[in-house]
Amino acid sequence: MATIKDIADLAKVSITTVSRVLNYDETLNVSPETRRRVFEAAEELAYEVISKKKSRSKRKIGLYYSYSLEEELVDTYYLSIRVALEKKLKSKGIDIYRIGKNETKKSLAKIDGIICLGTFKKEDIEFIKEFDKACVFVDSNPDPSFFDSVVIDFNSATTSALNYLIELGHKNIGFIGGVDTDMFGNRFKDLRQDVFEKYLKEKNIYREEFVRIGGYNPKDGYNILKEMLQNENRPTALFVANDTIAVGCYKAAYELGVKIPDELSIVGFNDVASAQYMVPPLTTIKLYTEIMGETAVDLLLEKISSRREVCKKVTIHTKLIVRESASEPK
Repeated sequence: MATIKDIADLAKVSITTVSRVLNYDETLNVSPETRRRVFEAAEELAYEVISKKKSRSKRKIGLYYSYSLEEELVDTYYLSIRVALEKKLKSKGIDIYRIGKNETKKSLAKIDGIICLGTFKKEDIEFIKEFDKACVFVDSNPDPSFFDSVVIDFNSATTSALNYLIELGHKNIGFIGGVDTDMFGNRFKDLRQDVFEKYLKEKNIYREEFVRIGGYNPKDGYNILKEMLQNENRPTALFVANDTIAVGCYKAAYELGVKIPDELSIVGFNDVASAQYMVPPLTTIKLYTEIMGETAVDLLLEKISSRREVCKKVTIHTKLIVRESASEPK
């Protein structure tokens, strides 16, 4: 397992800077580029290094992202997939082209295919279709009859997290999540929240007052949990929609003197590189972002080579990583 010093050496920053970036220290005054280097270094070192001969392929693949640099640094889920995509493409000797908003069919004439990462609006989908290129979507499936896609099984992932907490003996389980936006720009319930509510209702342990929705960031995790913990009735366990929310929850619990996991168990989602460095280390659902990236590249190259007309959807399963942030209720 990579150490903080390994990350610091690769990112060319101090150990202190790495620690503060991975813990989302809001008082740290560093540039977005420095934060990006730290997160990318952490993701790079989380992967096994596999020696492979580079392909002589002269292909050029376009990468199109639905999110900004700021969003990538707040929730590093997409950053980890992007790193995996770029590593896989580089290992095959494939040139990478970042697609911008002002591209035209002519400007992308020499692109062999496109990988789209994120959730896209209707106009984005039409924009991409106009390029008339082989295309794979990662983390969304906007048009199964037109595009290949690589997605996560959110249902089994959420269920495994809840089963773990229930098996520990928890009945008062809370949820903190956000609101997703689909390709049409419509806001809708997070799939994890939907599964959470249905599953706990089936178990007759659902508590509506323990479900809170904000943004997918540490600040909202901090504010929401701080409010929840000051109520007389509060959960003994918490499932959060991503690990960055969990960072804020840790801070709120610490300030209120609530011990994790003795007084509050927390299970995260994503298993970002910083999760193992949290105190206590975060129990979380691991998303195999490196496999998502690699699968997307393989799927696209296969479609380009075979000229396949039938679209494929690949679902990547997840794994519960048990660390030290959850235990039996006291």
